[in-house]
Amino acid sequence: MNLYAPFAQRSLNLRNRLVISPMCQYSAVDGVPNEWHLVHLGSRAVGGAAVIVTEATAVSPEGRISPGDVGLWNQVQLDAWKPIVRFIAAQEAIPGVQLAHAGRKASAQRPWDGGGALRADQDPWTTVAPSAVPFDQGWHVPQALDDVGIAKVIADFRAAAVRSLEAGFQLIELHAAHGYLLHQFLSPLSNHRDDGYGGSFENRTRLVREVIAAVREVWPEHLPLWLRISATDWAEGGWDIDQSVRLAAMVRELGVDLIDVSSGGLIPHVKIPLEPGYQVPFAARIRREAKIATGAVGLITEANQAAGIVDDDAADLVLIARESLRDPYFPRRAAKTLGADIAAPAQYLRAW
Repeated sequence: MNLYAPFAQRSLNLRNRLVISPMCQYSAVDGVPNEWHLVHLGSRAVGGAAVIVTEATAVSPEGRISPGDVGLWNQVQLDAWKPIVRFIAAQEAIPGVQLAHAGRKASAQRPWDGGGALRADQDPWTTVAPSAVPFDQGWHVPQALDDVGIAKVIADFRAAAVRSLEAGFQLIELHAAHGYLLHQFLSPLSNHRDDGYGGSFENRTRLVREVIAAVREVWPEHLPLWLRISATDWAEGGWDIDQSVRLAAMVRELGVDLIDVSSGGLIPHVKIPLEPGYQVPFAARIRREAKIATGAVGLITEANQAAGIVDDDAADLVLIARESLRDPYFPRRAAKTLGADIAAPAQYLRAW
């Protein structure tokens, strides 16, 4: 069963092809992870997935989506991550961190508080973006980043990568999807610049490439670096699958090992053809044409569905998101369904 076959990424050997996708919990205080994050991530490591990727972890205070986001911009946060990372690794899962900057979608309420932009009485902060274009009506107008601001973003990603290594993470995923800052630079719908970071494909992809290069300078050669992208904005004139294939081929040469293929998130009110596995064809095309490993994500909820993605060479890995919220032990349940052998923790052997 290919879904439960090992998969190599640089010096790491993933025990199967199932990955827990980053899912924001909006439960931190001052960017510091806590007991909730230990139990949430730890239970999914016990659940049998090969890699556990943290939620979007902000590289700076202004890069948080909401006041409840976790971060890695200071020592207190780093120290709080260490026991969580140790526990994940002790379950023989690979601890990964998704480094992120929300850009114009920052300074937002938690979803269960409404999910819109923070009101004046909710301590909003100044947001930044490639251009002074808000995400939607009623959202903060971001400040367009100047050269100094762009240099700070790159330096913040680099510094967070250093802290990730010290915290014990073994894999970094850079978040360039879902309408957050790096995605905002990629798409003509949000990037209206006329300097070296806007206009042409080469210019719009420049920040992503510079962040990758900065992270690779400090992230060890023997550890993997992943990139999450939105393969399409689902909107005319936006970022699309053709550009995604071009970007994937470029970043492969910069030291990216896998493209985590999602879609959408840049602009609101777009029509997305939601159905099981609706993003898998994007992962398959990028894998085939850019010659790079891919991960498939999006409405993947059944064991046979996940297995078929790998068996059909549509993607190398399958990322489980909301199904993992419903069942932290999805990899174990899927293994039983598929007749695959998956080791259980000693504490659970009497139930096997």
